[in-house]
Amino acid sequence: MRGQVDVKWLERKAHTIRCHIVDMVEKAQSGHPGASLSAVEILTVLYFSVLNVDPQNPDWQDRDRFVLSKGHATPVYYSILAEKGFFPLEELSTFRKLNSRLQGHPDVRKTPGVDMTTGSLGQGFGSTVGMALALRHKKSAACTYALLGDGELNEGEIWEAAMIAAHYKLDRLVAVIDKNGKQASGCTKDILNTADLAAKWEAFGWDVTEVDGHDIEQLADGFSQAKANIGKGKPSVMIANTVKGRGISFMEQGNEFYGEKLTADEIARAKQELMTRGLEYA
Repeated sequence: MRGQVDVKWLERKAHTIRCHIVDMVEKAQSGHPGASLSAVEILTVLYFSVLNVDPQNPDWQDRDRFVLSKGHATPVYYSILAEKGFFPLEELSTFRKLNSRLQGHPDVRKTPGVDMTTGSLGQGFGSTVGMALALRHKKSAACTYALLGDGELNEGEIWEAAMIAAHYKLDRLVAVIDKNGKQASGCTKDILNTADLAAKWEAFGWDVTEVDGHDIEQLADGFSQAKANIGKGKPSVMIANTVKGRGISFMEQGNEFYGEKLTADEIARAKQELMTRGLEYA
């Protein structure tokens, strides 16, 4: 897919998304900044070069579907949806406020562009597989995508859903794993090691690609390969190697920003880094 995406434009868009995330966490005084920052490029490429959706008609029946299975990463999700035009950018300032449409976890009943309510880890991916089955039953050409965290793979229902998807040859289903190596209580390899991840998904009957989850071109190539698998009878999974807290140097070092608010000093440092980096995109 190289040469078919505007890499520089997508990189600038990803930078804008990071700025939104820091602003939202600052205003809400809560959120999951680390898990959001690791997924920025994945969702930027997906929403701005892959997904067939219409922000003016969010319930269009033939749209592609997306499920944020790692449902706590709403700062990045809402930023993407707002930049795409599903609701005004100004609404991002209401994140996690009383009566806001932008709650801490996605709610399909409230937020335009959200295809599934998620929160309990593992549940979103099972819903994604059911959604893909339903679209096949309707003979729809739409594809279904899910973003999972690597810590989320500890949930047994993930693997039940993976077996079902392979059994029913859901080749319009694409799972993306945000593999940042960390979860709430520490490093994934120490809590419940899922290595060798690629071999496990292959054993479950999936077509596997592995990419740098912050490289726009590699992500575009990975999604292109998943599209090419349509008609081959296998679901696709892309293992995206990422860094938790990507883009803010002090957040990339540890795991303390899983679900913690940032202090005033940390917000100031984060904004200074983003402003400096933003000059590269000017």
